Amino acid sequence: MNSEKPVTIDLLKNISLAKALGVILLISSVAFGFLIWLIYYKGGSDYSSNLVTSLPALNALLNSASAVLLIFGYRAIRQRDFSKHMRFNLTAFVTSTFFLISYVIYHNYHGSTPFTGEGFIRPIYFFILISHIILSAIVMPMILTSFYLAFSGKLKLHRKVSKVTLPVWLYVSVTGVVIFFMLRAYS
Repeated sequence: MNSEKPVTIDLLKNISLAKALGVILLISSVAFGFLIWLIYYKGGSDYSSNLVTSLPALNALLNSASAVLLIFGYRAIRQRDFSKHMRFNLTAFVTSTFFLISYVIYHNYHGSTPFTGEGFIRPIYFFILISHIILSAIVMPMILTSFYLAFSGKLKLHRKVSKVTLPVWLYVSVTGVVIFFMLRAYS
C-alpha cells in the first residue's frame, strides 16, 4: 500500500472548473468535428504504402494496450497506490494519444472503410460501431476532465467523474479492437 500524496499541478489549481470544462469541451468538439470531416467528407488520397495499410493493426494494438493499462490503473487505485495509478493512467492516455495520431494519419490517406459483412453480423457490427463512435465523442472530454480534476487536487470530484470515465474509456478501447477484427474478417 502506498500512501503518497497525489500529484497536483499548481497552474491547474488556479483555473476554475467552469473555465477548464469550457476549454475541454471546445478542444473535444473541434477534435471530433475534425475526425468526422476527415473520415466522412474529405475522403482518402491516392497515396498508399505498406506503412499506411499496417496502421489499423497498430491502432488495435494501441487500443488493447490502453485497455490493459486502464485495468492496471484501476487495480492500483483499489490498492491505494496513487503513484502506480497515475503512471498507468498517464501511459493509457499516451497510448490513446498515439492511437489518435495513427488513426488520423490512416484516415487521411485511406478515408472510410466499408463493412462488407452480410446477414446477422451486419446489425451487430453497426451496433458496435455506432456505440463506439458516440462514446468516443463523449469519452475525450471525460478523460481530460478526469485528469484536470486529479491534477488540480479536486479528488472527490475526480473519483465521481472517473467512475463513469473508466468503463466508457474501456468500452471505446475494446470495441475499437473488435471493430478492427470484424473489418478484417469481412473485407
